[in-house]
Amino acid sequence: MWERAQPAKGRQSRPAGSQSPLQQGLWYPLAMTYPTPAGPVDRELIINKSRFIAWLRPVQDRDQAQAVLEQARARYPDASHHCHAWLIGDPRSGQGAMNDDGEPSGTAGKPIFNVIQHKGVGDVMVVVSRYFGGVKLGAGGLVRAYAGAAEAVLSAMRVTEQIPEQTLTLQLGFADEQPLRHWCDQHGARLDDIQYAQTVSARVTVPDQHLDALYAFCAANGLLVGAGPARERPA
Repeated sequence: MWERAQPAKGRQSRPAGSQSPLQQGLWYPLAMTYPTPAGPVDRELIINKSRFIAWLRPVQDRDQAQAVLEQARARYPDASHHCHAWLIGDPRSGQGAMNDDGEPSGTAGKPIFNVIQHKGVGDVMVVVSRYFGGVKLGAGGLVRAYAGAAEAVLSAMRVTEQIPEQTLTLQLGFADEQPLRHWCDQHGARLDDIQYAQTVSARVTVPDQHLDALYAFCAANGLLVGAGPARERPA
């Protein structure tokens, strides 16, 4: 669905799952970078004869997190448990999940997730695979063991900065293409795709911090705006 751009009215926060600023045509949040893992990290701990193998992997969505979990299960098929937690997006407001995978409730996934939150990192999946060594650790011992495994792998992590972006589709006239390209060059945006028919359709990815400026540019030049899928890229 296309809409005619209107100048933004201001900024405010919005709950997860609500309409995007573009869809509402009202406001855009100020972009803030956040740390994400620069690459995979593996660590292993032995605690009271149990073997804890921690995997850290950068992930962009739930499907990627699930794929990491399946890789850990395939790599360590005889492990007693594959407990995990992930946090997608800005760690201050992103989506997360945790799983104890058969360990007593709250003794594995939550301690892993708590360490992730404490590190203030987003777009991360941590899996801790445990080989039971014959000695029961008790609830408190399990919490300390899984938290320790998560701490070991997260402390070894190198980070990069993530810049929130939005991908939008614009409908414009032929004469508007070069001004749009110039605007993208000046604002760190990317012209990902362009299609020519009776009018021109362009897919543009723009940092959140410049969404107000793009909306104003479209309003001033009579471009129609349609929402595309939001995504993020490393700095």
